[in-house]
Amino acid sequence: AILINLVVLYYVSRTQQQMLKHKEPGKAVARRSSVSRVAGITVLIREFEDFENWVVGVVKSFMKVRPDQPIVVVADNLPYPPLGLPNKRTVQTILLKASPDQPHFVTRPEFYIKTEYTLLVPDGIQLDSTQQIERLLQEFEANKDKARMVAAPVQPSGMFQCLNLRVNLKEWSAVYSLSGGHLCDAIAGDAVVLLRTEDLFNLSQPMLRPLATSLFIQSSLHGWRVKTAESVVFSSYPRSLYMSAHNQWKSDNHVKARLAHLFKDFGVKRVVQADGKEQWYGCTKDTPRCFGTVHDDTPEYLYLNRWTPPCCLRALRETARYVIKTLESLDVRYWMEGGTLLGAARQQDIIAWDYDVDLGIYLEDVDKCELLRSLDSGSVVDENGYVWEKAVEGEFYRVQYSESNHLHVDLWPFYAREGIMTKNTWLDHKQDVEFPEHFLKPLVPMQFAGMTAYAPNNHRRFLELKFGEGVIENPEYPNPAKKKLVKTD
Repeated sequence: AILINLVVLYYVSRTQQQMLKHKEPGKAVARRSSVSRVAGITVLIREFEDFENWVVGVVKSFMKVRPDQPIVVVADNLPYPPLGLPNKRTVQTILLKASPDQPHFVTRPEFYIKTEYTLLVPDGIQLDSTQQIERLLQEFEANKDKARMVAAPVQPSGMFQCLNLRVNLKEWSAVYSLSGGHLCDAIAGDAVVLLRTEDLFNLSQPMLRPLATSLFIQSSLHGWRVKTAESVVFSSYPRSLYMSAHNQWKSDNHVKARLAHLFKDFGVKRVVQADGKEQWYGCTKDTPRCFGTVHDDTPEYLYLNRWTPPCCLRALRETARYVIKTLESLDVRYWMEGGTLLGAARQQDIIAWDYDVDLGIYLEDVDKCELLRSLDSGSVVDENGYVWEKAVEGEFYRVQYSESNHLHVDLWPFYAREGIMTKNTWLDHKQDVEFPEHFLKPLVPMQFAGMTAYAPNNHRRFLELKFGEGVIENPEYPNPAKKKLVKTD
């Protein structure tokens, strides 16, 4: 009986160990992959369209020259029509969106790639000689102290440019510029890219499309450089993809949508291309602003260690210029107030983390402006789409960028009482205090947001009265008790 029990315990224990092995395959593979990458290269094909592609031709060209070449094709969903890939163990298809009955690891390409290097290959190229790969490896080894990637051009695509790339997540921006050398941050045009597998899968989103744009944005944030290997040229198929106008249109729209999704995912709202052209991926006059209701004077983006999105700053500047021009045309006396004046004093612009514009006006001048005078009966949308309204928080006015986008300029009516400027609504802001009228006699011009606007005379004393001594030279977030500006910001 004892012997039987021992046999039973042995098999139960063995069965449990095997179940545990199968229960966490991702971890097991991850451990192997981190220590047992073998010498060699895996070809990874990610950038292709289901409806028309040369993926099978690309795979066969590599297999013809290198019969045992490991190849991984990565797609979001099962490609349809089916790709018809060669039925060979070295060729695998990985779907990033798993069925609910599958474990998580089946969607992770890094668990399938066992080689030290990965070669990112665009659709439609051909491998002509094994020497192309060998020379890329040589270039990589020769430059490994200064570059983490090597890129080779595809001919006759017509474009292969080495670019500098500055990604500033705090300012939600990516700025490209031409590089004069062979060491850069990004490549413009079709390219075959070689990098270490571990580097690729240490990126936050290694398979996000468009793959090259995504790769270089993430790698630039790590400070990685790419070395161009222009002597190693890959050829493309003689017939172009998307021979029909419809498929070309379809592909262009897919790329445009993927770019918008990529920049939204990465929090990039302004892109400056190498030719100086700007592309915007943030809010517009027809969409809501990029952030919600502000609590405790601290907008949500400050908690993300970011500043005001550039699209929001652009809308604030546009609204400020419009309101100021309107007030000036009607002889309504106004001046820059609070943080707006502080921004003008520091940098002649809106403070980088501010979320509205504040202007003081003389209460007695309100009747000069029909738009303000008529707001007792409700808000007004003017001929340019700006929304004029009475603020619900008290006796002041607000001009919004549009009905959809509530970025705004606040107009605060002040009146003189025994030489002191006061008003009827006070909010719980440090700078919300009365001040002598002599600061407004006279008002003086000051540069602000690309225009000339009026400000109190002796703006330094005016600001120090409201905020405290040294406020111009010592920037701080609006509510340091909630979020404090650190020196590295």
